[in-house]
Amino acid sequence: MLADTIAAVATPPGEGGIGIVRMSGNRAIAVADKIFQPRRGLKLSDSPSHTLRLGYIIDPDTGETVDEVLASIMRAPHSYTAEDVVEINCHGGSLATARVLQLVLRHGARLAEPGEFTRRAFLNGRLDLAQAEAVLDVIRAKSSRGLAAAVLQLQGKLSHKIGKISEWINGALAAIEASLDFPEEVGEVGTEELKGLEEAREEIKGLLVTWEEGRLVNEGLKIAIVGRPNVGKSSLLNALLNQERAIVSHIPGTTRDTIEETLLLGGYTCRLIDTAGLRETADALESIGVARTRQAINEADLILMVVDLSTGILPEDRLIFEEIAGRDKNVIIVGNKIDMVKEKIKDRFSFFEGYPQVNVSAKEGIGLDELATKVREIVLGGRVGTQNDDVLIIRARHRDALEKCLEHLEAAITAWKGGVPTDLVAVDLWAARDYLGEITGTTAREDLIDRIFSDFCIGK
Repeated sequence: MLADTIAAVATPPGEGGIGIVRMSGNRAIAVADKIFQPRRGLKLSDSPSHTLRLGYIIDPDTGETVDEVLASIMRAPHSYTAEDVVEINCHGGSLATARVLQLVLRHGARLAEPGEFTRRAFLNGRLDLAQAEAVLDVIRAKSSRGLAAAVLQLQGKLSHKIGKISEWINGALAAIEASLDFPEEVGEVGTEELKGLEEAREEIKGLLVTWEEGRLVNEGLKIAIVGRPNVGKSSLLNALLNQERAIVSHIPGTTRDTIEETLLLGGYTCRLIDTAGLRETADALESIGVARTRQAINEADLILMVVDLSTGILPEDRLIFEEIAGRDKNVIIVGNKIDMVKEKIKDRFSFFEGYPQVNVSAKEGIGLDELATKVREIVLGGRVGTQNDDVLIIRARHRDALEKCLEHLEAAITAWKGGVPTDLVAVDLWAARDYLGEITGTTAREDLIDRIFSDFCIGK
């Protein structure tokens, strides 16, 4: 498979400033030479690596000039795939780019599969599997924090930590195997190896602690805005979005379905869901909206329960709160219409004691920054947020592998301390090491690798 030269369009379809046709493989330069004519100077095969040449794409069969292009050459192993790579930069347009790709395929390349360029980088040792996954996470990042976390993983920071943990486990395994093979010369395995395993355990625990923030960074925080009709839920959504997305009306039950929007709030990508007011209703259409509200509550990471400060807490508010409080969810009580309240409002919130509360005016934009700060505090669960140079576990696959590794590592440590024969201890250590290898790819199954790269687009 790696003997083939692959090609694909590496830029999004449609019109744009530029369209790139990418090739990788041992015939990439030869294929380019067949269709690329430099305006002056050396042809690509005679050009040094990492140079850019201006010229034309010529159809060899007809002599037709297809496009004026810039062609770049990156020779193996100093390229993205660690193979010879040629990128032809066309004028951005579907037709010109498609014509260039057709010529490339006609003269010796084949169409790349989804993610095949990055897969080749992995198979050629240019990236490990965690770094390859980070390529996709960089592309899909929705916030600066998510981008920073993905870039750190792409740079190999997570892989470095996994390698460090593996070294501790390998050190213990080497000592155990030596003691079994040469018991008279080596003797019993000492406390130094056990200490290394305990350090490995703490390192894994430290990584797992970052998962909750990593999940939110990668997947986004789902926030449901709930409350009785006409307390200002849609107004709050519009204020946070700074645009008129939801219908705002004094008629109760105006929002009859859930409305979902995405924005950055408190530094996190948030999926805000404006829900229908929770109340008993004979309206069939509104009843559907209420059912969807309950579904949104079940799926939410955080609930913003909006109450109307100008009316005070009504029996409907109490019923809604009791329904929410019984679901073991993070809740912020948002007192809306603070601009309409003159007297002290402490007593109005006594029913919600023990829950974080923020007063806002969705209409006037008051209190929105405080609400964003409170969202961040709730998300982090009282922890101090990680910095942009800290490694986060942002994929469930990595979390699962680390949890299984930790399980076997703790079993090995317990067995070691309990005097279990070291050859049995080694069984758990081998399993722990294999789970680490699933993260970086050294022990990953072929079907797992196929599944990971199938998520990529063609051309990456």
